Amino acid sequence: MTTTHPLVLQLKFTRSEFKRGLKGLSEEDASKRLLPMNCISWNVGHLAWQEQKYILYYGQGQMPYPEIDKVFAYGAPASMPSMRETLILWQKITQSTNAWLETMTSEKLQDFAVKADGTRIQRTYGSLLQRMIYHYWYHNGENLAIRQMLGHTKLAQFVGNIDRQAPYTPE
Repeated sequence: MTTTHPLVLQLKFTRSEFKRGLKGLSEEDASKRLLPMNCISWNVGHLAWQEQKYILYYGQGQMPYPEIDKVFAYGAPASMPSMRETLILWQKITQSTNAWLETMTSEKLQDFAVKADGTRIQRTYGSLLQRMIYHYWYHNGENLAIRQMLGHTKLAQFVGNIDRQAPYTPE
């Protein structure tokens, strides 16, 4: 019987909280840019970029959506993409990472990540997962701030049911 590594469980919970922060968001509001921030739909694409880069590319040598690597990479020019299209890509990428994530063990998470050409990068898979988790929370907060600035009400006010969905679990 395989059990999900606690860090992977935290990532999956974080994704669900990120998605919860998008609930009820219109296509129009998702693409509004309030300077100096990016719009919410760009943030969704940016996190899809990170998942693809860290898990599919470094973890599996795959780059199924090369356009994501150009449009949403760190330092890419701001844009106001379609939320519907970006969310579909985010869902496809995150779904395609789940099987690999389920293979993670404490030992594998301590391995250094490698590029498709076999070149080792100076971060472990565990560190990359932590960076993704913290990056999601950063943009979740930013997205909720943008929504408040747009006049949205009845937004999530605190972390969801972590005690049931992703409680502390020792390794």
